[in-house]
Amino acid sequence: MDKLYFGTGGVPVGSPDKSTIGGMGYLSKLKLGAMEIEFVQRVSMGEASARVVADTAKRLDIKLSAHGSYYINLNSHEPEKVKASQNRLLQAAHIGWLTGARSVIFHPGFYMGDSPSDAYPRVKKNLEEVVNQLRRKGNRIIVRPEVTGKVSAFGSIEEILDLSVELDGVAPAIDFAHWHAREGKNNTYDEFISILKLVEGRLGRSALDDMHFHISGIKYSARGELSHLNLKDADLNYGDLMRALKDYEIKGLVICESPNLEEDALLMQETYEGL
Repeated sequence: MDKLYFGTGGVPVGSPDKSTIGGMGYLSKLKLGAMEIEFVQRVSMGEASARVVADTAKRLDIKLSAHGSYYINLNSHEPEKVKASQNRLLQAAHIGWLTGARSVIFHPGFYMGDSPSDAYPRVKKNLEEVVNQLRRKGNRIIVRPEVTGKVSAFGSIEEILDLSVELDGVAPAIDFAHWHAREGKNNTYDEFISILKLVEGRLGRSALDDMHFHISGIKYSARGELSHLNLKDADLNYGDLMRALKDYEIKGLVICESPNLEEDALLMQETYEGL
């Protein structure tokens, strides 16, 4: 990508028109450049509507991504649940691709009592099947497993990068709030830089030119994420995070998932551009 674009996870709170198209129009007026289409409960958009969204996004120069269902567990031991999870991800990827979304983001699943080393090959195998199906259908959307915020959930930085290295068409979605909540640290300039260097070391500089981030304030406990907060109500060091992204010349999408969505997206954009 040519730069870092800031936007919202879903239709902005203040948008008078709560449709995807209405949300993009509102973002354009705010001079924000990205939106993640939320398919987290279900994919309620049809193919015809997706193509209209694609045309509108192109006209407004809004960069799109899609977020797949929350009801995905690629580490399930039950074949029918794995199949249902794969189908939910495939559906989000299909409609997302038609909207022009660059990526589909999803939470890979839970350990379910397994050790991380036991869960990893199962998640990898089941994800590889999804990517292979997409490619056979000519769908080139980037599939991005997300760094998760609960210690019970599959999705450490290392796991997500391993999947990205080992599977073609897979790349990381790094949620800095989840990363912070998962370990109760990872909240300084040097730590932010360390993860960018880790991505570069594992995936090459080209990965840093097309990154996907989720950022919000976050409430957490020893078990990880509890809830999202507005940035000013939380301890996430977003100022140093913006500086790290600027200093390392990162490109891609920054999607805000704070409750106030566009307010914090604008706050991060203004902070970043003021550096």
